[in-house]
Parts: sequence; structure tokens; C-alpha cells
Amino acid sequence: MGKIVVFDSGLGSLSVIQAIRKTTKADIVYFADQKNYPYGTKNTRELGKIIEYTIHTLQEKFNPDIIVVGSNTPTVLFPDLFTNDTILGVSPPLPDAIKYTKTGSIAVLGTLATINSRHLNNQITNTIPKNILITKIDSTELIDLVEAGKFLNDIKYCKSKIKNVLKNIFSLKKIDVATLSSTHLPFLDSLLKEMFPNILFLDPAVSVAQQILKNKKFHPSQKNSLNIYASGNVKNLQTKLEKLQIKNKIHHLEF
Repeated sequence: MGKIVVFDSGLGSLSVIQAIRKTTKADIVYFADQKNYPYGTKNTRELGKIIEYTIHTLQEKFNPDIIVVGSNTPTVLFPDLFTNDTILGVSPPLPDAIKYTKTGSIAVLGTLATINSRHLNNQITNTIPKNILITKIDSTELIDLVEAGKFLNDIKYCKSKIKNVLKNIFSLKKIDVATLSSTHLPFLDSLLKEMFPNILFLDPAVSVAQQILKNKKFHPSQKNSLNIYASGNVKNLQTKLEKLQIKNKIHHLEF
């Protein structure tokens, strides 16, 4: 069938969708759950209910081969949701970061909930060599730049924010690899590379696309379509997408 549903709380899913479309053809349903933005500031119990209910509802409505939770926060908070191959998440690509670092100093950029999650901390403790330093950076302010659309029309402001959040800690810790552990952050990739040319920024969406290619439940589509749904303010999302040259009609969807 080749149908994939990708969702998160806003624009973040688009970075995952872009990675998928670079590797295969699929009929993609994109659900921007703007009503619940941001996932990263919800308490664990509240977010867990939102994610479980959203997955169940999207499965019933669209009957996809695969659902991708296009957000690092619920992926690291609720690993039990991803025990079968029909539901995929987005995780910080730490194995790749370890492979590429030369200074032995890696940054994980994400929401506060992501960087403070027990699952991520356990992963760091149990799988990261002792000679590798992991610095977790709350990048909420940068994520907000994307969701607010500032990256589209106020580059000077974005650069100032990026500098305030990252420059000192990148320099102090001698970081040479950083994981973009929010699906919003790849929209700042060009600015990050311009401002920090000696740092490698890793996008976990690439790994998700590869997982889909290898997934036996997925069969590529001939249509390669994109249907967009959103909760909350549909007009606001439509404006942002048009600036990204995405002119698909957005359908309102509230649960």
C-alpha cells in the first residue's frame, strides 16, 4: 500500500518527510498536532496520553503501513511504544556521533524533556564509551524559532538566538559533532553549518528513512502523494507551508 503517517506537534515532521521522500516513494499523511505544541514542555503523563491516543486515532482513520512519531521527545520518553515495526520514532543518532567525533566531545540538542529523559540518560550511561563526553543542550528557544516561522523571514534574529544558545558551550566543550535531536532543528541546518563550519550536525531523520526502506511492512507507492492535516490554527500552518513552497491544502483534524 505504501502509506505512511508522520506526526508531531508542528513543522518538525516535515524534516522527516523530506528524508523519506529522498529515499522512496510513499503516500504520506502529515498530521501537525499544533493544538498540543510543544510536546517538550508537557509532563510525562499528559504527553503519554496525547501520543497514545493520537497513534490509535491515526491508525483507525488512515490504516497506514507505518506510523512515524516525528518527534524525539515522545520517542525517548516512551520506548515501549516502539516495540513493533509498524510504529517508528526518532532518536538521537549517538552511534553515528561516536563514529564521527575526533575530539571525543558530542552535543545533543533537544527539548528539555528529551535531554532530561531517563531513557536517554540510561542510553548514555550504558552505551557511550567513558572517553566520550556528551553535553546535553536545551534547545527549546531554537525549536521555537522554527515553529514560529522566524527561520523563514528573520535570519538575523535566528543567528543571534543560535549564538546565544550554542556558541559558548560549543567552544568550551570543544564539541565537533552535534545531534539535531528535535525534528524542528534541521530547518536551521544551513545557519548552523554557516555559523559553526567545524562542527558536524547529524539529522536523525535520515536513519528513520533507512528503517522504512528495510521495513517488511512497507511497500513503495507509485503515487508519491502528500496529504496534510492539522489541529489548531490551520491558517497559520498554511502560511508557513506556503513560504516553504508547499501549497497542498490543509485539512482540519481535531480528536
